[in-house]
Amino acid sequence: MPNEHAKPDHEAPRSFPNSMLSEIYEQPHAIRECIRRNIQDESIFADALQPIDSAIFAFKKIIIAASGSSRHAGLAGEIMMEDLAGIAVDVEYSSEYCYRSTHADSEPIVIVITQSGETADTIAAQRQALSRGAKTVAISNVADSTIAREASATLHTFAGLEKAVPATKSFTSQLTILYLLALFLARKRGRITSGVVRAHLDSLSALPTEIEKALPSWDAQAAACAREYQQAKAFLFLGRGVHYAIAREGALKLKEISYVQAEGLPTGELRHGPNALVDEKLPVIVLATRDLADPDSVLRYQKTLSVLEYIKGRGGKSIAIASEGDREIATIADRVIHVPAATELLLPILEVVPLQLFAYHFATLNGCDVDHPRNLVKSVTTE
Repeated sequence: MPNEHAKPDHEAPRSFPNSMLSEIYEQPHAIRECIRRNIQDESIFADALQPIDSAIFAFKKIIIAASGSSRHAGLAGEIMMEDLAGIAVDVEYSSEYCYRSTHADSEPIVIVITQSGETADTIAAQRQALSRGAKTVAISNVADSTIAREASATLHTFAGLEKAVPATKSFTSQLTILYLLALFLARKRGRITSGVVRAHLDSLSALPTEIEKALPSWDAQAAACAREYQQAKAFLFLGRGVHYAIAREGALKLKEISYVQAEGLPTGELRHGPNALVDEKLPVIVLATRDLADPDSVLRYQKTLSVLEYIKGRGGKSIAIASEGDREIATIADRVIHVPAATELLLPILEVVPLQLFAYHFATLNGCDVDHPRNLVKSVTTE
């Protein structure tokens, strides 16, 4: 279980040139706070979901509506909830939800995710859901935001103020709270025991320290990768299962702050058309982590290795995000950044951080303002 009396985060022995890099380094603290503030007396969320208590036992499925990075967190949350709680989950773009059929399932819970709580598309989606008679759960970083006030129930991420436009610590805090929600629902629906919940929480609580220890190495390796591929004009990001969400997020982070084209794809889709793009000028960033205790994770990893071999065989260049102890992958990928061992559904919280750092260094090397990218605002308040 999380230790509420754990020592505070160590002060970083450096100053930061901008808010984005500072906020990347603040992620261990933000994740700790998200866990600490949402677990009390071994109870996940305490009474936060009490307003929808009856719906928790009656709903037939969950719909997640979100935009941008928040939607990518929702894609990871979909697999967390389906795998842990056995719940059917659909993830919608907030901007599309209002135009979906009004004959959709009449008993869903609609989860809306937005860092600011003021995203216009997501507010509109929640209002539409409420008008259809659905219960809503707002996940937000701002307690007194519009979306939090109007929701049936609200979960706060407690990531702290995020000044830079690109989502970093708010994103990993969203992943954290969605993992907590998956555990909460799994326990409520009798899918796992309280002992299993405690084991999952112990694993989750270990991540901030692991990230803290790895950050300097990740930073240096990401900077080296960015220097090597500084002239590239496009990138592909690949991930399987829950890691597809992180491939999407890595691509978004790169394109929004460096203005190069980047696309996140399921790894197995590469050979269904996008492989036509593979050559020595298109770096491919591949999420190739594995949970050795999970046979499905190991199988996905093995299939990912075959894709890396395919890329290499066609003259492509690759950067792999892999698990510690994996020596085989270094013989296939051009560069490898390792993350600590973790269970399959917690690996996304680790592996997204090197991708944030890669995007940061690539953008700064190319003279971009990472805190205030062109044409972007922190919260899209008009539809």
